[in-house]
Amino acid sequence: MLRPLDPLPHPPRRVVIAGVSGAGKSTLARRLSRILQLPYTELDSLFHGPDWTERETFVADVDALTQTERWVSEWQYTAVRPLLLERADTLVWLDLPYRIVLRRVVGRTVRRRLRRERLWNDNVEGPLTGFFTDPDHIVRWSIRSRNKLRDLPELVAAEYPRLQAVRLRSPREVEQFIFAAGTHRADSRDV
Repeated sequence: MLRPLDPLPHPPRRVVIAGVSGAGKSTLARRLSRILQLPYTELDSLFHGPDWTERETFVADVDALTQTERWVSEWQYTAVRPLLLERADTLVWLDLPYRIVLRRVVGRTVRRRLRRERLWNDNVEGPLTGFFTDPDHIVRWSIRSRNKLRDLPELVAAEYPRLQAVRLRSPREVEQFIFAAGTHRADSRDV
């Protein structure tokens, strides 16, 4: 896997951002979208229907998204992960220390709940007490799944060797990568 300042073999045009819940996938995807001028689609917006139900068209929507020439999104949801990797040309793995991720996911969850932020299809985060009662509460999910991507380098090397894959291990490396990605901005429009 490449490091944050390593030159990329080619300009990113179809980018997936991997990381555990709270790592900053959507935030980085939005930033890369602006810098590289790639359309951004938040996968949660395709997945979540009213009352947090899975939308029936989710897989078809991701299929349609990934058939386009230029995009950036998050690498999540088991049903579409292989499709995303098959069609992406760049994978960015946010492999941050878990203490940073936990602080982010807790802060985001509390903020969303206290402000009653409207999320995908008008959904709102559940009560904060759900942490104690719901085994799939986002904070508990983040804790439980914090090591699920440990085998990602081996998976990419074995099954997707054509992907240019970048591993970012700290907020500083994220900023370095964003700076370096800006050097591909003009190239990515010309391809």
